[in-house]
Formats: sequence, C-alpha cells, structure tokens
Amino acid sequence: MLAAVILSGGASQRMGSPKALLPYRGKTFLEHLREVSTHPQIRERRIVLGPHAEAIRSAVPLPDSEIVLNPEWEKGQLSSIHAAIRTLPDDLDGLILFLIDHPAVSSSLVGQLIDRFHSENPRPRIALPKYKDRRGHPVIFASSLFPELLAASMERGARDVVWSHASEVAEVPTREEGCVLNVNDPEALQKIQKA
Repeated sequence: MLAAVILSGGASQRMGSPKALLPYRGKTFLEHLREVSTHPQIRERRIVLGPHAEAIRSAVPLPDSEIVLNPEWEKGQLSSIHAAIRTLPDDLDGLILFLIDHPAVSSSLVGQLIDRFHSENPRPRIALPKYKDRRGHPVIFASSLFPELLAASMERGARDVVWSHASEVAEVPTREEGCVLNVNDPEALQKIQKA
C-alpha cells in the first residue's frame, strides 16, 4: 500500500495566488489531485501546506488527518517531503509524490505507475512517467528510500535520490504531456486550461 503526498507548501509568488486554488477542469488544482490520487493501493493521503494553509483550508474541505503543516516551507520542496514522511505509518510500501504545480495528470497515469511499481520483481525503488524524452510527475518512492529522502541536501532535493538509484528507476512511457508541465505562471496556466 502507498501514501499519496500532495505538496502545496510554496508561496506561489510568480502566480500571485495559491496554486492549490487555481481552476482546472471544473475543480481546483488540489481537488483534481485529490481525485486522481484515489486508488485501491493508496491507503493514506497527506497534503502539505505552507503560507496559504488558512486560505486553502477555507476554500477546500479537507479532513484533518490529511493535512500536514510545514513551518519550514521557506527551505523548499524537500522540507515539505520531510514533513509528510514524518507523519506516515511504518508499514507502507512507499509514497506517490504529487506536486501542486503539476496538476494535469490523470487517474489512468496514476494507475499505470502504481501497477508498474507493484508488478515488477524485484520491485523498482522509484517509478515515474516519461513523456517523450522527459521525466515527469507524479513519482513513486519505495519506503526503503525514506531515510535517504530525509537525509538529502535541501539544495538538491529529491532529485539526488533519483540520480543515486539510476538503475532502480522504472520509467512508464506516457502520452500525457501534463506530467512534465510545470504551472508556475499565468501563461502556463492558460496552456493547460486550453489543452
């Protein structure tokens, strides 16, 4: 079983408003990612919030059990991963990591990643989508990598862990360009809304 971790702890300075509350296909980014992270193999969900926590909680009804507040959000994305991992039970196979600025992914892609992670023997320690020649999100990390994620450099983040395990990465080919689209500004938002 897996935990779904949705990172929404940044300041959204370039966008000018919380990315979690931006519209995508009739929902907010956060509502969409909560929906696509519903899968029989996902037992836990954690949504990591930072400076916009109050506004997000006011706009999107979230169970208290899913919310993780990251008081160190200014240290960057890895600090939010740390905050989430510290709240997870010990008996999980891993986590699937969603970024709030990569909302344009589908339930189908999530299912393909989970199937690949659980079906291979030996099981890959990392599974991620690949669009053309680019790796994207969401990314599955096996629980055996949690200590490395917790010890990783704040500057280089989770990428260091991926690079350190190059031979243990399962790439899942996809036609979903959304897995590589980083929505950080209004122009990028328009692109995914028109797609």
